[in-house]
Amino acid sequence: MRKASFASLAYDNKKKKTRREKFLEEMDRVIPWKELTGIIGKHYPKAGNGRRPMPLESMLRIYFMQQWYGLSDPAMEDALYDSESMRRFAEIDLEADAIPDETTILNFRHLLERHKLTEKIFETTNRYLSDKGLLLREGTIVDATIISAPSSTKNQTQSRDKEMRQTKKGNQWYFGMKAHVGTDTKRGLVHRVVITDASVHDSRVMEELLHGEESVVYGDKAYVNEGRRVEYEARGIEWHINRKGKRGHALSQEDRDWNHEQNRIRSKGEHAFLVVKHLWNYRKVRYKGLAKNGAQVFSLFSLANLYLARKDLLKMQA
Repeated sequence: MRKASFASLAYDNKKKKTRREKFLEEMDRVIPWKELTGIIGKHYPKAGNGRRPMPLESMLRIYFMQQWYGLSDPAMEDALYDSESMRRFAEIDLEADAIPDETTILNFRHLLERHKLTEKIFETTNRYLSDKGLLLREGTIVDATIISAPSSTKNQTQSRDKEMRQTKKGNQWYFGMKAHVGTDTKRGLVHRVVITDASVHDSRVMEELLHGEESVVYGDKAYVNEGRRVEYEARGIEWHINRKGKRGHALSQEDRDWNHEQNRIRSKGEHAFLVVKHLWNYRKVRYKGLAKNGAQVFSLFSLANLYLARKDLLKMQA
């Protein structure tokens, strides 16, 4: 048993619990730590080979906080010194434990990227949610969102990221990448993620967003494809892709009403985007290249799924 410091006791006795504390406590309870550390542990450095490594679960907790608060490696190190709530979530005691420096935090992120472990984290959390009966497979909503990248060439190489591309949406041009997702139709939990540059049309990756057990598919007009509709309906899959007007032939009122009805279901596919882009402020890429950014996107959607399902998970625990 560790002896509690005076600072720790004073923190325990403060009158108000902050929103950050409440959020971290909830996420601590709903994340399947044992399963996630199990898949990373096979690749994590073992004690006895050089400097003693930081505890694996603490490093994973620190990595997740970086995703939630958009912190760089140096900023994350500073936050651990500044914030008692973050240290407690990371299971670090300021008096008894070492604070990992920015290089240690960087090396852990590189470990996850090198072994594609964020994809395995995504698969493991989805399997966990499926086992709890929260991730359903009756239908899929397909959608995509653009993540912007710096388009300026005012840098050391005087060039833009070669793996990013531009696309036009409405009258606006965007430069960056796309996150294509397939979600369930009840809670909007993401079960498939595909990362491409922004120039790839949404419909080109539709097949990769389906798990194969759907009875119905929802999507916006970007996924309109008559040949695919006939094929899906022949397989017994209901085609609920929004109807699209043609040149010289605007949508009828019946078609607009039908689209409006589909949008009531399709809007659930936006829930994960809302969490990732607005709650956690991930609107711009943070690294160069699709691989590094893709690894982060898998982490973000894993955590978004747990966040969206957290109330049900907490009820189950109660």
